[in-house]
Amino acid sequence: MEKRIVVAITGASGALYARRLLEHLDRMRDRVAEVAVVLSPQAADVWCQELDEESLRQIPFPRYAPTDFSAPFASGSSQYTDMVIIPCSMGTLGRIASGTSNDLITRSADVMLKERRRLILVPRDTPLNAIHLRNMLTLTEAGAIVLPACPSFYHRPRSVEALIDSIVHRVLDLLGLPDPGAFRWGSSHTEEAE
Repeated sequence: MEKRIVVAITGASGALYARRLLEHLDRMRDRVAEVAVVLSPQAADVWCQELDEESLRQIPFPRYAPTDFSAPFASGSSQYTDMVIIPCSMGTLGRIASGTSNDLITRSADVMLKERRRLILVPRDTPLNAIHLRNMLTLTEAGAIVLPACPSFYHRPRSVEALIDSIVHRVLDLLGLPDPGAFRWGSSHTEEAE
């Protein structure tokens, strides 16, 4: 089945993660049939604060309004294969865990769970309270993958981009789209060696 991916961006801090994922997917157009993007209203505000408005306008894929329930991926019949929510706010995570579909992001996540398709949530909040942890457990038990934005350091990153990529490469691996340039444990490749 061809990869058809929804990338949702919420208002948690971490717009860099979303931008890097979209950049990687843009370079993988030969391996991905379709990418659709939806931002919450807060996500657009955070993106402009952490990055800039120009890069928001330059997202290279079709964007859907968070209130657009006619978007194709709001229905299981559309055959979207994967969804990534990056970064995923704890509010969004909680609404998905409780089955509350109050916007296109939560509705699409609900579709992924009910259709038994891949749903990857990348929360970036810290510290976590008991409600956050219970919601993450609920979603994991429902079939979602919770991938906290906790960068690794064993590849000796020398830039913020390298830290961001340590998470984005994990997302791409889970999507079945491994990046040949990603650090792999046991390899001799480190940024310091470059």
